[in-house]
Amino acid sequence: MSEKFGAVMQSDGKTKFTFWAPDATAVSVETEEGRRYAMQRRADGVFEATVEIWAGAKYKYRISEDLAVPDPASRAQDGGVHGWSVVVDPAYDWRHSSWRGRPWQETVVYELHPGALGGFAGIEAQLERLASLGVTAIELMPIGEFPGRHNWGYDGVLIYAPAGAYGTPTELRRMIDSAHGFGIQVFLDVVYNHFGPDGNYLNAYAKAFFHQDRHTPWGNAIDFSQPHVQDFFIGNALYWLNEYRFDGLRLDAVHAIEDEDFLLQMAAAIRDGGPERAVHLVLENEHNDSRPLRTGPAEPKYDAQWADDWHHGVHVLLTGESEGYYEDFHDAAGLLARCLAEGFAYQGEPSAHAGGQARGTPSAGLPSTAFVICLQNHDQVGNRAMGERLTVLADKDALRAAVVLLLMTPQIPLIFFGEEFGTATPFLFFTDHNAELGKLVTQGRRKEFAKFAAFTDPATREKIPDPNDPATFAASVPVRPADADDWETFYTRLLMLRREHVVPGILGCQSMGAKTLGKSAVRAAWRMNGGGILTIAANFGAAAVACEAGPGEILVGENLADGGILKGRTAVVWQEK
Repeated sequence: MSEKFGAVMQSDGKTKFTFWAPDATAVSVETEEGRRYAMQRRADGVFEATVEIWAGAKYKYRISEDLAVPDPASRAQDGGVHGWSVVVDPAYDWRHSSWRGRPWQETVVYELHPGALGGFAGIEAQLERLASLGVTAIELMPIGEFPGRHNWGYDGVLIYAPAGAYGTPTELRRMIDSAHGFGIQVFLDVVYNHFGPDGNYLNAYAKAFFHQDRHTPWGNAIDFSQPHVQDFFIGNALYWLNEYRFDGLRLDAVHAIEDEDFLLQMAAAIRDGGPERAVHLVLENEHNDSRPLRTGPAEPKYDAQWADDWHHGVHVLLTGESEGYYEDFHDAAGLLARCLAEGFAYQGEPSAHAGGQARGTPSAGLPSTAFVICLQNHDQVGNRAMGERLTVLADKDALRAAVVLLLMTPQIPLIFFGEEFGTATPFLFFTDHNAELGKLVTQGRRKEFAKFAAFTDPATREKIPDPNDPATFAASVPVRPADADDWETFYTRLLMLRREHVVPGILGCQSMGAKTLGKSAVRAAWRMNGGGILTIAANFGAAAVACEAGPGEILVGENLADGGILKGRTAVVWQEK
């Protein structure tokens, strides 16, 4: 499937080019040296040519005398999204070829931005530290080729090509290979709901790629009913999993993909055509749609979904914020308790933030591992006007109680890079667009926050960092604070306890319910696989609350005061074997 498009080297040393351009009448492969090779048109609008062009050759598709375009399935680019596509030899001598992945219940995700860590080589340099911390998976924000030197990745337009700003295809393979040597899975965030605004030439030769009458915030909606469109994205997923040996994918914002059947089709294709090792698939879906997670054990499915409700509940308890989507979390403790017991807080109830529309579907029957939980991630930090992290928004002791809840709960925890050493560095929204587009992006970014109380004054909005200023990217590189070692020791200890005491009982564990302890605290319990009970109580407020102790020994925290009082801004974890 991954070889249906692009430039694929053949066993005889030649390269086969495959290009879907139904609106073109004639296409040729044009090399940097000016040679042209005519392509044959099939009835379905696919053009093909097999020619003596080898690894490293630079090429474009000439679709008219006035226009030559990069390969939409380019495996690498020279000169960015408007530059030359490069033929890539996928051969690599894998040092850890026996790697078979890890079970999903062992996963502790570490989300990172590749550019802010110094590219693929910079990530590789962090792997030993992350393994020692207790991380079992790193998740790369999107790496498809994007405009300029800096980008979050969601403006990517050539989704098969690792961004040249991060390194070469070989450097990416080497980083993944090294991660496997440390026992770390590598996941990739992929964007299948839209393309960026600069460098997308699809409308010049394949208008059928998009619905002409359906629109998204990023332009015309992608038409997933088209077989070649399906092949393009499914092929991309298989390409990353098979050729680069990624261990899983996180699909960005699938609520913007109207065709749910396509999501299930993609899962089926990956389970059928993917590698013979553990592969994990995770969705982001702000609609809280549990249906893609509910297919039967013999059917293809997605392993988990990002649980935004869990984040929102904890965030409100830590910060007291109530604007934006936090307006749905006035009863933050009650909604967080429901997340701990059932996965989603909103399971069909009306959302004030959504104008009273119902949000979510029932999730109580799903396993705890169907939900990826976090205190921070690129969206929740970076979509803030000033990109503040919780270290500057929340009380330190309350935040540490939240970390206990994150890492000791039998759901799948995600750590946002820098969080583990308590960085106060912001994570801002950054791009590197051309001057005209850059100005529009900056204006649009500042306009987004006009409805927030702190930015109603236009002069105040002007203080929101300019995404296109190189300083905005530079300010987003995490810096270790003076107490970094204390934070890392704290995370390391909790992840060791999780590995030894929580992970062995996760599969098949059952919620025993969760409840609020006043307005700022929760208590939850699970019957773990093997029969023991895991109990967690977390108090984010300053005042002490009444709390019943859990059975068994204390793993984290101190004995309850007076036999039943949970101190303010503390958390306790009990385990009964």
